[in-house]
Amino acid sequence: MYPFLVMLTAYLHCVPLAKGKTVSGVFRSDAARENNGQYITKFLFHGENALLVYRLEDVSTAMQKSAKLLLYQGLQGSDNLSCLEHISGAQLSVALSTEEYNLTIPPQPFPRAWHVKYVDRYTCQETDISGVLKDIRFQITMFNPDAAGNPLDHFSAEEAGLHSFYFLLILAYFVAACVYIQPLWQALHKGGPMHTVLKVLSAALLLQAGSATFNYIHLARYSSDGIGAPLIGSLAEFCDMVSQIQMLYMLLSLCMGWTLSRSRKAQGKPLQWDTSPTSTALALSAVITQGALLVWEQFEDAEHNSYHAHRSMAGLLLIALRIILALLLASILYQIITSERSTLKRDFYLSFAKGCFLWFLCHPVLVLSSVVLNEHQREKVITIGVILCQAISVVILYRLFLSRSLYWEVSSLSSVTLPLTMSRGPRNRY
Repeated sequence: MYPFLVMLTAYLHCVPLAKGKTVSGVFRSDAARENNGQYITKFLFHGENALLVYRLEDVSTAMQKSAKLLLYQGLQGSDNLSCLEHISGAQLSVALSTEEYNLTIPPQPFPRAWHVKYVDRYTCQETDISGVLKDIRFQITMFNPDAAGNPLDHFSAEEAGLHSFYFLLILAYFVAACVYIQPLWQALHKGGPMHTVLKVLSAALLLQAGSATFNYIHLARYSSDGIGAPLIGSLAEFCDMVSQIQMLYMLLSLCMGWTLSRSRKAQGKPLQWDTSPTSTALALSAVITQGALLVWEQFEDAEHNSYHAHRSMAGLLLIALRIILALLLASILYQIITSERSTLKRDFYLSFAKGCFLWFLCHPVLVLSSVVLNEHQREKVITIGVILCQAISVVILYRLFLSRSLYWEVSSLSSVTLPLTMSRGPRNRY
């Protein structure tokens, strides 16, 4: 528990908190000069009556600077334009001349990403402006039309529906817990050679459920104010990261332990988790690498989510790492399966391989497949797809280690009360 708390504290101190679509901050003329306009945020508007609302604290300074908000539908290729050409290319422009203003976005047949920038009269000037400018505090809130067509929905188009998905996911976790908590607790209480595997699987599942719960709380508040609970959103990402690391360590340790145990001693207990310094070192190396890439990705991506389309270098390296690990596991399991004479044990390893590959490859496959989707569909498809695939992977591994026939092969224990049994015969009462 102590290492978990240390990791959590370090993560929350090092990783920026998640941002909502009610954006607060300061307009700075020097930042606008450095970047041909100060970049504020991005939002995917859709339909009719979409709305952008800004509020200022110092209107007189904004008017003195001739301050404006510019909205672009795309920023690709803008690096080759001069400052004046870039500013004149904005699709929408609104002068910051009042304390509060509502800007209605033109109707759109399908969701489009709009980028918001701040500029003023000093943005394209080359003379020194230091010491004469005052920053302007602001708040910008963006709305999409709700089901009734009123501009009250804080969710960007790529986030729409995630709130309901997390609610259904939590409900599914709750129902599964009510059905299986008692027999699962009995299985854990009995111990056995695979006791550690069951504990790791249970911990990973609890972290997944915790991540879903925290995301739901964050999005519930987000739906009302466009900000949500950034600390809780970051906590959801942290729980998911720890779950990923736990599963990676378990799967690699099992495969390497099985391989090394077969080469150095008889196959008395070939399916037992038999760790060694070599298998532990390899698993820890992969865990440290994946953890570093996950944290690096959070620093690079301004829009924090548990799963990304991976446009950053850290994200691409993370995808490559998962593919390499899947190939490594495939090689190890192929050697084990081809040398195994027992049909029952081969079936065990094949089912284990399915769970492993589903866990590691679902994210890379979904990311690669998402390139054919529209921009507003990618994050949702990746997020929902990865969560469901990894939940199915955990269920496959639970069924594998808790089924009566295979569990007896692993631990020499047999029980009719084990949950998620693969046997279709009638079950006795507890």
